[in-house]
Amino acid sequence: MRQIMMRMGGLPLILTLFLSVFSINQVWADEAASGSESKLSSELLADMLENPETRQQLIDELRQQSADTPAMSEAEAEQSPSFARQIADDTQKVAQDLVSTIGRSVQAVSTLGSEQSSHTWSTMLTDLGYLFVVIAATLVVFWLVRGIARKIFFRVNQWAENTHRDAIIRRTLAIIASIIVDLIVVAIAWVAGYAVALFAVGSDGEMQITQTLFLNAFLAIEVFKVLLRSIFAPKNAGLRWLPMMDETAHYWHSWLNRLTNFIGYGVLLVVPVVANTFSEAVAQLLSVIIVLFAFVYAVLTIWHQRTPVKNQLQLEARAATFSLSRIGLGMLARSWHILATIYFAVLAGTMLLQPATALPVILMATVQTLAAIVMGLLLVNLAATYLNQPLQIQSRLQTQYPMLETRLNSFMPKIFQTFRIVVLIAVVAVVLDAWNLFNLPAWLASPVGLHVVATLLTVAAILVVAMLIWIALASWIEHRLNPQGEGDGPTAREKTLLTIFRNASAIALIIMTLMIVLSEIGINIGPLLAGAGVLGLAIGFGAQKLVQDVITGVFIQMENAISVGDVVTAGGLSGTAEKLTIRSMGMRDLSGTYHVIPFSSVDIVSNYMRGFAYHVGEYGVAYREDTDEVIIKLREAFDELLANDEHRSKLLSDELEVHGVTALADSAVNIRVRIKTLPGSQWGIGREYNRLVKRHLDAAGIEIPFPHLTLYFGEDKDGKAPPAPIRVMDMPKKLQQQAESSPQAGSDKRSEANPSYKGDFDEE
Repeated sequence: MRQIMMRMGGLPLILTLFLSVFSINQVWADEAASGSESKLSSELLADMLENPETRQQLIDELRQQSADTPAMSEAEAEQSPSFARQIADDTQKVAQDLVSTIGRSVQAVSTLGSEQSSHTWSTMLTDLGYLFVVIAATLVVFWLVRGIARKIFFRVNQWAENTHRDAIIRRTLAIIASIIVDLIVVAIAWVAGYAVALFAVGSDGEMQITQTLFLNAFLAIEVFKVLLRSIFAPKNAGLRWLPMMDETAHYWHSWLNRLTNFIGYGVLLVVPVVANTFSEAVAQLLSVIIVLFAFVYAVLTIWHQRTPVKNQLQLEARAATFSLSRIGLGMLARSWHILATIYFAVLAGTMLLQPATALPVILMATVQTLAAIVMGLLLVNLAATYLNQPLQIQSRLQTQYPMLETRLNSFMPKIFQTFRIVVLIAVVAVVLDAWNLFNLPAWLASPVGLHVVATLLTVAAILVVAMLIWIALASWIEHRLNPQGEGDGPTAREKTLLTIFRNASAIALIIMTLMIVLSEIGINIGPLLAGAGVLGLAIGFGAQKLVQDVITGVFIQMENAISVGDVVTAGGLSGTAEKLTIRSMGMRDLSGTYHVIPFSSVDIVSNYMRGFAYHVGEYGVAYREDTDEVIIKLREAFDELLANDEHRSKLLSDELEVHGVTALADSAVNIRVRIKTLPGSQWGIGREYNRLVKRHLDAAGIEIPFPHLTLYFGEDKDGKAPPAPIRVMDMPKKLQQQAESSPQAGSDKRSEANPSYKGDFDEE
């Protein structure tokens, strides 16, 4: 939208201002023309009322007319012309008036300087000379004082452009200060012009009407140009309302400045002077020419700039983050020049057809529309500066509340979007009210309007309070869970319970806020609550497992049976608890597999992370070993474990608990010991102690038995064992040679005596 202002500048506002002045001049002219007739009618009416007979006759005629009015109205209603006929009649009237005005103007100019004219050339030249003196004096004072004011503008501009935390406030104050200084400059020049007109040019403190017209025109035009300078500020970017390039601002300010001077001084000075010097007809013709020139200039400017404005609007539409803005700007980019042309055509036609009635309404609607759009843009830009910018909190607060800044920055864009929607609705309502499509004041004063506004304010307050409660609650929980906060870090139980409390609080806050908002907008939440109760009961019966999960989970958390990070055995699985909800537990086992265990399937919870732990080691030695010596070696291994500072910090006792011989097993004598450790360290301590035990027992020559296999081939009644029938499938040649050269070679003789004897080795 700001690019529209940059491309079209203040042209609609300028035309609106001076067209309104023209319409007012037209109305005043009509009233002046009918003034004499009104005076004559008033005198006639007074004479008639003084005579009793004429007074009674007048009363009878008025009563008769009031009785005949309905019938006449009905007859006129039946014979009322159509809309097309009215347009034709109005057009014919305008054409006739225009031709008559041109004729009277030509006749007035032809009689100038003749005996029929009331003004002579010498009188006119004298009056114009005095007027030029006043004009020159006023403009010289204005330029001199404004040259001094430029230094003030330069200083104020530097102050506004300095980077500061409240840059928008500094710029607003600088713009207001520059406007005040500029108005003071105009006032000084205006007072100086009046002084010259009264005391230097005029006689006896009197001034001519032309001089008064110039000074009034100067004041009105320069005040309007102050507004233009504050919008564009071609030489001081820090004092500019709308963000634009310096070249663009200088271009549009120059063009609009010249156009303002042309229309303003033409309508407010030249036209009245011509009316006073020549005639009203010439002045009216000149006014029509000036205004028509302004309309032609406006239409030519619109169609000349239609492509640049279209491209700029399309760029703004693609860059817009608000969907309504994107759609609206896209539609406006394709049809803005047509809408602007239609608007100016309607405005011109209204001025020619009904300048005294319809034109002021359209002009006021235009002013109200422009004011609503400008105020909406200013409010949105102001909100974008403070609501749509990332917030930064102090480092100390950020350390204590690590997610506070992120949470605030997540809410602020939503607030800005809501504010932008509200501003858009308000601007649309004001624009519709301006064009009599919607009566905004009456709607606001009505019970419905008051109820809607009160409801919106209440709902906004409820949402803001709910947001603040959530921010405070979540920040407090994060402060408690922050390991870098004050005091000791949070325990595992606090982490688990506060995490569950945060989730439950969020759900409860959302439900309560939704219910209150529905109640405020007029929805009866009683049936909704009853239905929710019935639905909850049905869900409770149909989802007993879910209810069991929740109830069991609540009691498990209340009893501090499991915390995040604990190593537990639950539901037949062992691992580390990584996530706890109100319904289930997430566990990761030794192999890295992640298990989700509902609490309803947990009958027993074995927690290895409570208070302390033990490494229980049971070591077996051979039967021939001395158990007392074995115990000494076990203590030596424990002493070496204590000598390591890394492992010593994980031990809760400096003594090794020796339980003694616990079993005489099949192949070993078992000796059990126990080491007290920190919870979670028992596995690491156990592995390290097993390594040391193996090394010490091996160094002492103490056998740690391993499984043996004994083969028994049986024996006869005399207790003699027969030879083992061992059969070698493929005996190596070297072993065969040794067998043949051994004294047992005589077995061959036994084989000869006993053919069934195969010997100790049977080779295939």
